[in-house]
Order: sequence, then structure tokens, then C-alpha cells
Amino acid sequence: MSKAVTTLRLPENKLNLIRGIAGYENRSLATIYAELTDEYIDRHRETMALLSIPNFLEECLSGVAEIKSGKGVSLSELED
Repeated sequence: MSKAVTTLRLPENKLNLIRGIAGYENRSLATIYAELTDEYIDRHRETMALLSIPNFLEECLSGVAEIKSGKGVSLSELED
């Protein structure tokens, strides 16, 4: 897999902490950031899958607007 270069701008205190942790664990910052990126993507994978469903977001927004306007049905009505 090819790699790209990016620049991260972090507050100095956070950068110093992560450098200290990386040094203690004898790991590179690149390895740590790659691991954090993987974790972030995994946490959002379900959201990305849902948003890839055609019209899913629009239907959700429409449903929220319907509820806010006082329309819709209660959960007990859905169970019948």
C-alpha cells in the first residue's frame, strides 16, 4: 500500500505527551497515528455504511422534522 504525507498541528503539550509515550513504548509517531486512524475508521464504519444507503440521511432528517412538528406515531402505536 502506498503512503502519503500529511502534517498534523497539535497543541505542544499534547505533542510532547505523545512523543513521551512513543519513546517509552519504543514506537514511532507514524505507527501510533496509523493505529489511531484505524481505530477512528472502525468506530465510524457503521455510520459510513448507513450513509451509503440511498436516501437514508434524507429519510432520517424528514422523520426528525415530522416528529418535531408533532406528527408521527408513538412507539406503542408501532407495536400494534
